[in-house]
Amino acid sequence: MLTSDSMSLLWLTYLGLSLVVLVAGYLGLAFLPRMLRLPITWAVAGILWMPTRFRLPLVEGETYTGMAPAVVVAAVAFLERNASTLMSTALLLAAGALLGLAIGVLQVWMFRAEPVVEGGAQKKKQQDEESRKRDHNRRRAGQGGRQPHASTKRREPKIG
Repeated sequence: MLTSDSMSLLWLTYLGLSLVVLVAGYLGLAFLPRMLRLPITWAVAGILWMPTRFRLPLVEGETYTGMAPAVVVAAVAFLERNASTLMSTALLLAAGALLGLAIGVLQVWMFRAEPVVEGGAQKKKQQDEESRKRDHNRRRAGQGGRQPHASTKRREPKIG
């Protein structure tokens, strides 16, 4: 059962919190264009979601071995000054970041790809786009697609 097994609950909690971090990070990078935002977010996701094995010494001769996020294992190894564990997890973190970066670049490339249109159809599409922009600009200016009125005197409201 999910609530009785603490490791699965721990992993689900970590997954939920990492999703919150990724969404907040993506929204925090709103000042960047999508072409940069997606690869950066996916690179952070690769760092957060890269798993690795760890070994924890308990008592004399006994150790606990399990799986944990590589970023957590790297942080613990850094605090314990364990260079060999830090090096192996740092390489895993770099691989996760590069994999995430590749996924982000692929996603940007897929969003930017537009179908190739024939020459005549492309000119028609451009003309439709230009006429729609002109009509939109007229409506925004308050003309409603018509010529402007000759009299544009401002009328003040009267009280009383």
